[in-house]
Order: sequence, then C-alpha cells, then structure tokens
Amino acid sequence: MTRANPSLIGIVARRIIAFSLFAMLLQIGVVFADYWFDDDKLSVMMLQQEMGQLSRGITKNDGVLTYRPDHELRERYLDLHGAEGAIYVRVRTASGSVLFSNCSTDCAAHFLPLSVNLPNFWKRLIAPGKPFSVAGGQSFERDGEAVLVELAILKDPNGFMYSALLHEMFDSMIVPMTLMFCLVIGATIWSIRKALKPVAMAVRAADALDPRDRDARLPSARMPQEVERLVAAVNRLLMRVADLIQSQKVFASSIAHEIRTPVSIAKMELSRIADPRARNAERDLDALTHILEQLTALARADAVDPAAYQRSSLSLIGAEVTQATAPFVFDHEKSIEFVDHGTPPVTVIPALVENMLRNLIENAVKHNLPGTRIVVTCGPGPLVAVEDDGKGLVDLPEHTEDLGYVKHSGQIGLGLRIVHRIAELHKAKIALDTAPGKGTRVAIDFAAAA
Repeated sequence: MTRANPSLIGIVARRIIAFSLFAMLLQIGVVFADYWFDDDKLSVMMLQQEMGQLSRGITKNDGVLTYRPDHELRERYLDLHGAEGAIYVRVRTASGSVLFSNCSTDCAAHFLPLSVNLPNFWKRLIAPGKPFSVAGGQSFERDGEAVLVELAILKDPNGFMYSALLHEMFDSMIVPMTLMFCLVIGATIWSIRKALKPVAMAVRAADALDPRDRDARLPSARMPQEVERLVAAVNRLLMRVADLIQSQKVFASSIAHEIRTPVSIAKMELSRIADPRARNAERDLDALTHILEQLTALARADAVDPAAYQRSSLSLIGAEVTQATAPFVFDHEKSIEFVDHGTPPVTVIPALVENMLRNLIENAVKHNLPGTRIVVTCGPGPLVAVEDDGKGLVDLPEHTEDLGYVKHSGQIGLGLRIVHRIAELHKAKIALDTAPGKGTRVAIDFAAAA
C-alpha cells in the first residue's frame, strides 16, 4: 500500500513544534543555570516566595492584629516531624510586639532585634552552600498596619529552593513560552492555509480542465512565487501537450481521408476483374475501409468542440440510426428493430451518439451468424441499448497502455474504443452483458447528460 505524501501544513507544523520545544528546553536550561549558580538571587527568590505564603496567616479581629497559621502553613513550616534541618518563623508588628513565633532564645539570633524598625526586606546568610541556610524578613501591610514576617531556614529541610526554582521556571518561562508557542503554531497554520488557498483553486481548475480546449490553463493569480513558477511550468507543458494532441488529430484525420480515395479507386478496378482472387482483395479493401472509417471517427471524437453539445432526444437519434443501418443489416442476413420506451432530453453531441450506436450495430452484425436478431432500445430514462441474440462475445478486448483496446486475437478493437471515448465525452456509463450462446447487450446510461 502506497503511503500518502504528507501535507505542507503537517510538515511545517511538525518542524515548528520540534524547534519550539528545542528552544523552550534550551531557554529553560539557560534560566536554570542562571539561578542555580547564583546563590544570592536564588535564596532571595526563595525567601520572598515563602514569606509571601506565611503572610496569609496575618488577620485583624476587632482592630487587633493576630497571626493564625492554618493547617497547610503548619504542615509546611512548623511541623517538621524530626526532619533534618530546621525552619523558624516569627511575626511581629512595627512596635516590636510578637504575634507569632516558634523560635526559642537560641534561634532568636537569626532574626533582627525587636527594637529595629521594620525594613521592607532583609536577608542574612547563616551558612554557605546548598541546601540553603539563610534568614530574612519582609514587611506586609494589613489594614494600614505594617507587619514583619521573618523566616530562618537551616539546611532547607522542605526543599524550598527547588520549589522556588520550579515556580520561577513555570511562571517566567513555561507559561509565556507555551502561549507564544500556541500563537505561533496557530498563526503559521492559518498563514499556510491562506497562502495555499490559490493552490487549492488551481487543483480544482486542473480537475475541470478540458483536454480538448487549447486555451485551458491553470490560474496563477495570488499564487506564492514558488508555486507560481510550478504553475507556469505546468501551463507550458499543457501548451506542448495541446500541440501534440492537435498534431495527432490532424494526422489521424488526414491519413484516413487521403487513403480513402486510392482505396476506392482500387475497388473500382478490381470490380472489373472476373476472378475469385479479385473478390478476396475487395473484401480486404472493405475491411481496410472500415478501419479507416473508424480511425476517422476516433479522430473526430478527440477533436470535439465543446460548443457542439446540444439538447437532443435519444429516441430520435436511435430511430434514425436504426433506419439508416437497416439496409446494411439486411444485406448480412440479419434483422433489426427499434423499441422506444421514452427518453428525456439530454445534452449530447448527436453526431457522436449516432456514430456510437452505428459501431455497436456493426459489431453485432460482424460477430454473429445469419439470422441474428438485433434490437435497439431507447429508455426508459436516458438509456440506449443495442442487444442481439447471437453467439455472444468470446473475443472481448482488453485495455493496453500503447494500443488502447486490443482483442485477445491481436486485432485492435477500434469499435469499442470509439464507443468508450464517446461515452467518456458525455460522462455516460457503459454496461456490457454477454455470454456464449446467449447474445450480447451493451447499454449506455446518459444520466449525467440529462
């Protein structure tokens, strides 16, 4: 099973995602290294984050400031349960009144004296290295009164450093870069879709191109330059193909016309010779004339002017062809009749439909024994059928790339090729039903032309 080619949007989107993720990882690594190797910056960020959390316990009841740590704060800062290191918290007012403290006399040296005015922020290094051993304080305002929250961390037993680092990475890097990443992806996909819209129009135009129209071209308006050059190359190819097709049409039509005259002259000369071999030569010339007529019909089908389509009656066409071919059928000791069930008007090229029916009738005459009954049926609906009760087709043609339809015996099946080509021009469907000893029925459905 052939794998479908990826879309341009998919290719670009995947590459943008890959490079964006790589850029995010690189930037995260740079920021991580910047904080990790700068202990002062990282410790300040850690203290500010944790003291901000501690400030949630400051309340004012009946005009009196109090500090009531909830369960989460106690679990995070106060209840260490024998963990290595220590965390000390003290909350005081500007007057030096202590609202809360889990610090005894031996740890009070980590904090500022109660007589010192409240600073906005202070920090002190207790011991160098990681995990951090630092102390600090930050002022907060509650209902017009300043409160200083002080925190001393010894060997960081709760991993505040990693929490602060992760929080900073998430807030400063991951969230904004993710938003930017989504916007870039969305804008890129929208831009590509917008840029490829003319290409989609060109695809629809290519599907609608009529190969018989020498002026058929793909539109190049509003195309991106890279795609415009491809469209221009395709249009130049269409011009060369149109010239080639036209030369083939002229050749096929001209050679058939030019050979017909000398063949007719040869038949006239042979008719004057009373010899069985002359009769054999006449039959060979008749077969050659038939092939030439089919070549001319095929060339005519390939050189159809789109303006030749007109509203016609399949019943009328079928009746005229039956009447015109009746003498030929009778001369070959076969019978023909016409049955009309009623057909709606269809948009066709009458001359080509006549040619198609004539080929089907001639095939029925040629491939069956004397006494065969041929029936041309029109309707019901936009349907035409040619049926016989003969021996059935045992030499069905098969399609080849070089010669079109070739019979198993090696002869070229031009009649069926003409029928199929005319059906293609009218977007009609052909149904062939044949069996040895049971005859053949070829039905052409012109529903698309109705």
